[in-house]
Formats: sequence, structure tokens, C-alpha cells
Amino acid sequence: MEAFLTPQFWVAVGQIILIDILLGGDNAVVIALACRQLPAAQRTKGIIWGTAGAIVLRVILIAFALTLLQVPFLKLVGAILLIWIGVKLLVPEEEDAHGSIQASDKLWGAVKTVIVADLVMSVDNVIAIAGAAQGAGQQHQMPLVIFGLLVSIPIIVWGSQLVLKLMDRFPTIITLGGMLLGWIAGTMAHTDPGIVAYLPQDKLWHYGLGVAGALLVLALGKMLSRTRPSPAA
Repeated sequence: MEAFLTPQFWVAVGQIILIDILLGGDNAVVIALACRQLPAAQRTKGIIWGTAGAIVLRVILIAFALTLLQVPFLKLVGAILLIWIGVKLLVPEEEDAHGSIQASDKLWGAVKTVIVADLVMSVDNVIAIAGAAQGAGQQHQMPLVIFGLLVSIPIIVWGSQLVLKLMDRFPTIITLGGMLLGWIAGTMAHTDPGIVAYLPQDKLWHYGLGVAGALLVLALGKMLSRTRPSPAA
């Protein structure tokens, strides 16, 4: 129980919530699109059951990811993917990314659409959350993941519009979120079982690689943003 009162645990919880808000805004859009043709009386049920199914599926995926990250050199692969996800967060996306989401006028059809779409869109969340959970200690990673998801999913479903408005008004939030993913990538790479014997395992290296990852995401994101045509062009 004492481990749940440590700063490391609550820092990891905060990281998971922030990651889910930044990377999970699309999930609220998917839920709305999938349930838009349901009768008004069934929309709440569609949202609740679709979200519950998505949470269960994501916990299972993250459990696999946490196990796989113990395999030598897979943390390095995960770190590279996190860098890419962080950079992608900083580069403006093309419009109409959800045009292929099919609505259903049947409750379980809408629930199935939400779960399948969430599965397809959750790869980045799963990798990022598994990386963030690494800092909480081996025996507390899954409770941390479940707690973080349970806190963040309601924020995504019911508070996504507020979050999106804040991101529009304060773009720095997105930049800091991308850099957070770079930080997690750097610290995760430092603890890869395949390279721990070759790197000093002290806080200076651990945090130094975290800072390097954050700055790398920022630099690549700024560079790619300059080279990509603006949406109005």
C-alpha cells in the first residue's frame, strides 16, 4: 500500500491521464460518430457499453505490452515508436480522418463499431501508457494502468470538447504533451534489458536521456511542421 503513496506512482498516473487526453481525443469523436444514428434513448447505453468494452480491450493490450517490454531491445523499438508518436502529435494532420467511421442504428452494432475503431486507434495509447507505467515499479504497473484509464476515460468521453478548446487556445499543451512522450521514450530506452549492461544506471543518465528524447521530439516536430504545407494551401 505504501507504494501507492509514492511520488513516482502519482507522477506515472498523471502521465497516463495526460497521454490519454492528448492521444484519446479521437476516441470521443469515434463514439459520437458510431452512436449518432441510435435512437436518443439508446445513445447513452451505446456510449457506456462501447467505452466499457474499449477500456477492457485496452487493459488487455497494455498487459501484453508491459510483458513484451521485458524482452531485450523491445523497449528501444517502443522508444522509437514513442518518438514518432510524439512528433506526429506536433505536426498538423490532414482533415477528415474519421470519414470512414460507419454509424449504426442498432445498439450492439454501434458498440461493436466503437470497440473495433478504438482497437485500431489505440496502438499509440497502448505503447505510451505502457512506457509511462514503467516508472511505477514492476508489481504496481497493472493497477496503475487500470487506475489511470478509469480516471482518464470519463475525461475523454465527457470532457473532450473542453480539452479540445483548451488545446486550440493554448497550443503549448500539445507541444508539452509531445515532449512528454519523448521523455518517456528516453527513460524507457535507458532501462531496456538489452543495453542496461552498457549504460550507467544512475539518475543523471536516466533523466538525461529523458530530456534528450523530449528535445528530439520538439526539434523533429518543428522541422516537419515547417516542411508540411498548411491546411489552407
